[in-house]
Amino acid sequence: MRKFTLKKLTMAMTAALFALSGCSEAPSSDSSQQNQNSEQAHADTSLLVDEQRLSIYQPVELNADLSHLSDQQKQMISKLIAASKIMDDLFWKQAFSESKTDFIDTLTRDEVKHFANINYGPWDRLNGDAAFLSGYDSKPAGAQFYPEDMTKEEFEKASFEDKKGLYSLVRRDENGKLYTQPYSQAYKKELTEASNLLREAAELAKDKSFANYLTLRAEALLNDDYLASDMAWMDMKTNPVELVLGPIETYEDQLFGYRAAFESYVLIKDKQWSDKLAKFAQFLPELQKGLPVADKYKAEMPGSDADLNAYDVIYYAGHSNAGSKTIAINLPNDEQVQLEKGTRRLQLKNAMKAKFEHILQPIADELIVAEQRENITFDAFFANTMFHEVAHGLGIKNTINDNGTVRNALKEHASALEEGKADILGLYMIQSLLEKGEITEGTLDDYYVTFMAGIFRSVRFGASSAHGKANMIRFNFFAEKGAFEKTEEGLYRVNIDKMGDAVKALSQLILTYQGDGDYQGVNQLVEEMGVIKPALAKDLAKLEKASIPVDIHFTQGKEVLGL
Repeated sequence: MRKFTLKKLTMAMTAALFALSGCSEAPSSDSSQQNQNSEQAHADTSLLVDEQRLSIYQPVELNADLSHLSDQQKQMISKLIAASKIMDDLFWKQAFSESKTDFIDTLTRDEVKHFANINYGPWDRLNGDAAFLSGYDSKPAGAQFYPEDMTKEEFEKASFEDKKGLYSLVRRDENGKLYTQPYSQAYKKELTEASNLLREAAELAKDKSFANYLTLRAEALLNDDYLASDMAWMDMKTNPVELVLGPIETYEDQLFGYRAAFESYVLIKDKQWSDKLAKFAQFLPELQKGLPVADKYKAEMPGSDADLNAYDVIYYAGHSNAGSKTIAINLPNDEQVQLEKGTRRLQLKNAMKAKFEHILQPIADELIVAEQRENITFDAFFANTMFHEVAHGLGIKNTINDNGTVRNALKEHASALEEGKADILGLYMIQSLLEKGEITEGTLDDYYVTFMAGIFRSVRFGASSAHGKANMIRFNFFAEKGAFEKTEEGLYRVNIDKMGDAVKALSQLILTYQGDGDYQGVNQLVEEMGVIKPALAKDLAKLEKASIPVDIHFTQGKEVLGL
């Protein structure tokens, strides 16, 4: 329940003053409109942010052509959506201490309820997790994975089973000592229901490999052992319907990055686009050998049987639906699976297209010099995003000095650095494949300029997002290396030659930090470069003034699909 302490009220007042000061770039010519907005904001006294903040998400209907599917397959999709809704409810529990129903019912305005639903609680995920409602402190870094009064020092000193486990909650016993509770026990009722739905869906699946995966995933929800189902997921090649479901990414755990959050995607394969992408996975071993870093940092050889496919998403749930929406997937995260079989890369074409049209192109019109705007193309945006996911398979998963996995060694910074690695190595891969003649669409200028515009898009996700933080680091690094220049008119021009040099230098830096498991070095990098400096803040305010959406949200579900 919410408690209005003096500390919270003080923070709320501070946040309110910050929100007002942050609106100084907004249009001021229409004072009557400003007064109207002010009156509307006071209509819901719990709202701390400017009224315009509630409309930063562009509405998009999430639909796809299902005409090629049988009635039985459509029934299966209904089961998968039902299971996904359970993942959504579980993520609410992991992200926020209050009941979703009780929390939403306290809000009086539809716009505020809508914004709270997008953010899965009272914190603005694209504004550094700042509270947008009064009565709340900052979002706990450990979400609900750990006791809110637990410190990092207490955790580090304590000794208990499954301390760094992906699939357990850290709790206190009656004596105040820390222990873990497996997800399968903590969420037994919900996971049993989801497991049953997956089994029912498996009976309706025409593709045997997909049915096997659904069955194994159903078992994993009940025993917290996801290895077998991850392996089975890697073996699927021909299924027209796809499901990604379970506790997967660790971004929500900003305290240590150890614990996985529940999410789900239901997808329909786009065979035509998938066929175009199939050839690129075979180049992974060759590209690994060519990485611009010492041999010891690229000794692990990625699997080459991983596949690339394009999909239309028809349902998002849980972590994948919170705040900014994922447009590409690279899974599994399990290092053992990655080394044995590689990963699968899923490009979410319809969501990607929506972001390109509603966000990236308008950003380019505001911030990129006119003569380089013709280099902003959907093909380049699609490829940059795709090779970002492919690049997750490059580099190193285990440190070279017995510090364990990179993920454990770099703790809460692991996700941001990994996203930064994937972005920068994605560009390295594109440059290499262009030189080999394996990529024939567009020019290097297209990929570099589109990439630059993409930094402005992603940096707006804020400091609480691993992707946003990675983009801040890259923007500041590129600025130091002269990869772009700013004109007198305040527009950005990419320097193609210096951009290539900056890509190489940043690749070397990130791969070395990961291989060494250098937590202190990464921590310093994040502190110095993972920030939005005044000049960039002014440019981002220009985008806000132009009412360019920060991200998208979906109208989705069985009714939208006609099921």
